[in-house]
Amino acid sequence: MSRQPIRGSVPDGPAGDTGCPILHVDMDAFYASVELLDRPELRGAPVIVGSPGPRGVVLSASYEARRYGVRSAMPMTQARRRCPAAVIIPPRHAKYAEVSRGIMELLRDITPLVEPIALDEAFLDVGGARRRLGPPAAIARMIREQVAGRFGITCSVGVANSKFVAKLASRRCKPDGMLVVPADKVIEFLHPLPVAELWGVGERTEQALTRLGIRTVGDLARVPVATLRREFGALGERLAELAWGRDDRPVVPDAPDKSIGSEETFSHDVDDPETIKRELLRLSERVAARLRAGGYVGRTVSVKLRRSDFTTITRSRTLREPTDVAREIYGTARGLYESSGLERARLRLVGVRVENLRPAATAAHQLSLGEREKGWRDVERAMDRVIMRFGPGAVRPASLVEPPHDEMGL
Repeated sequence: MSRQPIRGSVPDGPAGDTGCPILHVDMDAFYASVELLDRPELRGAPVIVGSPGPRGVVLSASYEARRYGVRSAMPMTQARRRCPAAVIIPPRHAKYAEVSRGIMELLRDITPLVEPIALDEAFLDVGGARRRLGPPAAIARMIREQVAGRFGITCSVGVANSKFVAKLASRRCKPDGMLVVPADKVIEFLHPLPVAELWGVGERTEQALTRLGIRTVGDLARVPVATLRREFGALGERLAELAWGRDDRPVVPDAPDKSIGSEETFSHDVDDPETIKRELLRLSERVAARLRAGGYVGRTVSVKLRRSDFTTITRSRTLREPTDVAREIYGTARGLYESSGLERARLRLVGVRVENLRPAATAAHQLSLGEREKGWRDVERAMDRVIMRFGPGAVRPASLVEPPHDEMGL
């Protein structure tokens, strides 16, 4: 029985997303897609990423190669037999990790509740982002647009009321799609699917279920739990829950951030102080947006400055009150740079970080802000909404609007 996604009766595309705060974001043919960024002449051709040796395995295959039956984890010798015309590209794991870090940072700009489960996929709980960014379906569309716009690759997003259903939904809408499974349509979505679609059903369990006459999720749902428990133990109980769409596992993010930062490596060394300050402002804007998205404020601002000879210095300053306002972060970062003695040094990297984080809701700073600071926070929150909807170039401080001959190419 095929384990490929099966089309069901729930329509593709946007649908009612009330009660559907869970997103599963999955990159499409991730390794192959990243390789095509550097080799655009191969677009439309069958591409396989993996070790070309006789003992190699397929790590990723473009959709053109998949039409020949090439799949991840397949021995390379078998993949070559199925698709002799495929272009074999050795993997570049550092490159994939770099792109993945950028994508995960983008997702954390939306919500701190991001649970990466691989380099190319993650669960999100966007329930807390609705007021700021809109309903889950709108957030899913933003994510797809942002990933395509910033990284040049596509992703598919499933939207549902649980992790299990969201992951199934993202598989069904690949490639480059979105599927919302409304909370009141979960059973309609699940029951026509092959039982092999359930988490925990491998080849041996599928064969055992087939011997019992259980071929679809709906078949399994109609079997008494006691029977499933007798045949499969604890797994049987778990499968019975999944067959009715019951999955209460929360999205579990990485360990709580002790700091939030961002840095930039220049394409060539830079010794112009104004260029460095513009970059510090851009990084401060990014860090502040991530603080607000995560519901944090921080008290300590630090800058990292790396010379052309790779020597690195850091400077930090602790504020009187914690903040999530880019204007305050930038003012501190700029002062640290100006007092570093490196204003004429050739720099290859700069970074901004905010430390000593605490929940914004419990910070005394919220009560002590003057009208001017409150005004800047309101402005920056409005900018957050515009950027998430229209992309990072939609709105920015005037000093970041650079002339066409910008030497950094930012």
